[in-house]
Amino acid sequence: MGDKHISSQFDNELNSISAKVMEMGGLVESQLRSAIYALFEHSSEAADQVIEREAGVNALEVEIDHDVSSTIGRRQPTARDLRMLLAMSRITANLERAGDEVTKIARMVKLILESGTSRSLPSSELRIATEMATTMMRRSLDAFARLDTETALSIIKADDEIDQEYNGFLRKLMTYIMEDSRALSPSLNLLFLAKSIERVGDHAKNIAECTIYVSKGTDVRHMSAPALESAVR
Repeated sequence: MGDKHISSQFDNELNSISAKVMEMGGLVESQLRSAIYALFEHSSEAADQVIEREAGVNALEVEIDHDVSSTIGRRQPTARDLRMLLAMSRITANLERAGDEVTKIARMVKLILESGTSRSLPSSELRIATEMATTMMRRSLDAFARLDTETALSIIKADDEIDQEYNGFLRKLMTYIMEDSRALSPSLNLLFLAKSIERVGDHAKNIAECTIYVSKGTDVRHMSAPALESAVR
C-alpha cells in the first residue's frame, strides 16, 4: 500500500510539472502570435504587451526548474521517469529561449515603427516563415503532450524548410537594401527580427527531439537524417 501511495504521489508531481510546462508553452505561443500581429498590423501596443509579459515566462522557468530538481532529489527516479523529468527541464530551457526571441521580435518591431518605414519594408515576405514557426511551436508542444514521435519527427524535418525561408528572405532583403540604401538601418532591424523567427523554429525542433528522447530512450540531437528515422521507427 505504501509503495502505491508513493507511486501515486510521484505521478501527481510529474503531472503538475507537465501542466506547468504546457502553461509556459501556451504563454510563449500567445506571445509569438502577439509579436507577429504587431509586425504585420504595425502595432506598437501589441509589441509593448509582448515585452511586458516576458516576466511571466521567466517566472515559470524558475518554478519548473525548482520542481524538477526537487523531484529528482527526493524521488531519485530511473529509466523513463528520469528521462521525462530531464526532457521537461530541456523543454523549459528552450521555451525560455524562444520567449527571449519573441521579445526580440517585439523590440525590433518597435524600432521599425519608430523609424517610420514600417509600411515600405518587405515585411510581408516573412508571412510564410512566421506561420511555419508558429505551427512548429504549437505542434511540438502537442507532440510532447501525447509523446507522438511521428509528429515530432515531422517537426524536426520542417526545420530545414524554415531555414530555407529565412535564407530566401535574406536574399530579398539584400536586394531591397541595394535599391534603397536609406533603408539600411530599419532593414537590419527586420533582418534581426527574421533571425529570431528562424530561432523560434530551432527551439520547436529541440522540443520535438525531447519527445523522441522520452519515448524511445535515444538522444537524437545532432543525428543524421537516416539515423533519426531509424531511432523513431
